[in-house]
Amino acid sequence: MTGKMRILGIESSCDETAAAVISSDRQILSNVVRSQLKEHAAYGGVVPEIASRAHIMHVEQVILQALRDADMTARDIDAIAATAGPGLIGGVIVGLMTAKGMALALNKPLVAVNHLEGHALTSRLTNDVPFPFLLLLVSGGHCQILSVADPGQYRILGKTLDDAVGEAFDKTAKMLGLGYPGGPVIEKMAAQGNPERFTFPQPLVGREGCDFSFSGLKTSVLRTVEHLREQSALDDTAAHDVCASFQATCGTILADRMTQGIRMFKQMHPEGKHVVVAGGVAANHYLRAYLGNACERSGMELVAPPMKLCTDNAAMIAWAGIERLNAGLPADGLDVTPRARWPLDNNTR
Repeated sequence: MTGKMRILGIESSCDETAAAVISSDRQILSNVVRSQLKEHAAYGGVVPEIASRAHIMHVEQVILQALRDADMTARDIDAIAATAGPGLIGGVIVGLMTAKGMALALNKPLVAVNHLEGHALTSRLTNDVPFPFLLLLVSGGHCQILSVADPGQYRILGKTLDDAVGEAFDKTAKMLGLGYPGGPVIEKMAAQGNPERFTFPQPLVGREGCDFSFSGLKTSVLRTVEHLREQSALDDTAAHDVCASFQATCGTILADRMTQGIRMFKQMHPEGKHVVVAGGVAANHYLRAYLGNACERSGMELVAPPMKLCTDNAAMIAWAGIERLNAGLPADGLDVTPRARWPLDNNTR
């Protein structure tokens, strides 16, 4: 497609029902996100069946609100982009099928977007980061380091061997009875704690390559919390210190692995100057600062999207659709299938 485009994006891969309208000149015309936090909070995590039902109930109104906020009708848009995976398959189906129906009824192109590609390209929407760049993708379900050469051109340099860092945050919060989601509350608690009180393991730090591991850290935190409870010593001060020590350890792990990734990236793309951190964990101010210092020492610039675009949203899905169409990649047929798993370095339809 040529000329200025306006694309409707739909995101429903987990527990946010979202829609947005983005123009190809990087204008966010609308960005509506309906969180399901209240529906899942009592369970300490996302319940797939509840998430799917909530998407079904609210996706139409969220889309209509996004169009109203953009002062547009459905016929004014040039294309529709929707998350086709990875994610909770029930939710992915709801959003993708809605997009297919609209594309068919309106005779508009459909772009089936990899949710991870949405996170990967957000920094180009907000900061116009040039290709190539190094991506640190950190969220509740993903922890990867990738080189990004172009839309659809990704190479995984390192990934978690077990848990994602966002999952470790959620599990630590659950151990301490702090509720869900864990990321924001851990960061808030850590700000009042002593990060040097507890020594937790730093898996793979100092090793070659840039893979991650967080299961050992998570187990160590569990044992520490259990020991404090047995000693009747898990007071507010101890809880703050556990959070601070855990968060600092995560920062050390992420910075070490990213530094290793930068070395690998520079060998592949010596012209690259930027490291992008994306995903829900990128909203953590402490980790952003920690990673920024590590990038500066390596001669790279850290770029992170605005906080509201770090967590799941439809603006990133619409922008990924624009990027793919601008790169000359074909629109998708109505037979495109939703995927629960979809590695970013296997971005074929």
